[in-house]
Parts: sequence; C-alpha cells; structure tokens
Amino acid sequence: MAEYNMQELNLPNEEGKRIFYPRIKLYGQVDLEAIADKVSYASSFTKGDIVGLIQAITDEIAYQMGQGYSVKIENLGVFTPALGLMKGRERESGEEDDTKRNAVSICLKDIHFKVDKELLHRTSRHCQLKRSSEKFRQSSQMFSPQERLERAKEYLRQNAFMTLSDYCQLTGLLKTSASRELKEWIAQPETGIDYKGRGTHKIYILRKT
Repeated sequence: MAEYNMQELNLPNEEGKRIFYPRIKLYGQVDLEAIADKVSYASSFTKGDIVGLIQAITDEIAYQMGQGYSVKIENLGVFTPALGLMKGRERESGEEDDTKRNAVSICLKDIHFKVDKELLHRTSRHCQLKRSSEKFRQSSQMFSPQERLERAKEYLRQNAFMTLSDYCQLTGLLKTSASRELKEWIAQPETGIDYKGRGTHKIYILRKT
C-alpha cells in the first residue's frame, strides 16, 4: 500500500490562502534486477533473458531517437529526444549580427517521456493509498540559505554557468523564490555570484576576482 503526504505550495493563492496538494511518499527505487526477478518467477523466461531483452530494447530506442525519431511503446509511452546548448554556449538572440549556433554548439539535453494512458490506468488499479503519519518536509527546508549558496558555488566550480532551473533543482526552491534569492546573492559581492545576459538568456556565473 502506498502512502501520501499533503505538501504546501511555496506561494499562496490569489486570496492569500495556503494551498496543499497530495504527494506520494516513495519508499525507494526498484531496479531492473528486481523487476527481472519478479517477471522471471511468473513466466518461462530466465532472469538473464529478461535483462538482455530490455537492454537490447533500450539500445534500439536510443538508436532510433538518435536518428531523429520519437519512439512509442504500446502500453508504456512515447520517448522524444530534446536538444539544448553545450555548456558555455550562449543562446541566439535572433538579432541580425548575432552569432548563429551550429551543430557543434548543440547536444542532446534530455529525453521527454509521455506516459501511455493504459499504464496510468494499470498503475491506478494497483494504487491503494493511505495518509502517512510523517509530515512532508519541503526540499527547500532541507538547506539553509548559506547551504544553498554553497551548493550553487560548488555547482559553478564544476560547470561554466548555472541557469535558474539548475538552481531550483539544487535547492528545491520554486522559480519565483529562486530568482529572488539569486538577485540577493548578486547584490552581495562577497557571495561570489554574478550573472550574464538578461531575460530568458540570463545565466549565473562565479564572480571574477
């Protein structure tokens, strides 16, 4: 049986009231070995057969997406490749004198997955919920402001720049709160945080000393 917590949004609604929504409590992660064990027990396939087949399928999915196709697996979902810029490359502004990004500047950044409705329905049939006795702890509450700053600086030491989305993932803050906090870091030279660009092209960097 699965458990859920009620998580509070960082921002209230238009009337200033607190907003809560249900979030499933994950007990951990099940890997391919565990799945293969269960499927093998309930079928005539060996564990090695199942692992080998799944690896062959994932290799073929990767190849087809690399060739420019999305891949639909019935009862599972659709996998679609998504591109992005290499680290250190700035976005095109669309202006006439702006440098155009060529293939060397672009890379596969992510793979989007859209779940098949049948998988959603099957999961729903297996999902019997009860409310957890433990209170949900927001990820942003796991780090103090100083800890969030140190996480950002460590990220920037390892990468050429950081986006607002990167900072949200590092700290658990929503975009509005993350943007506000980054502005505070930039206004304080001793934090070592600086920025380049503006609007959707804005990126965060370590301040040059």
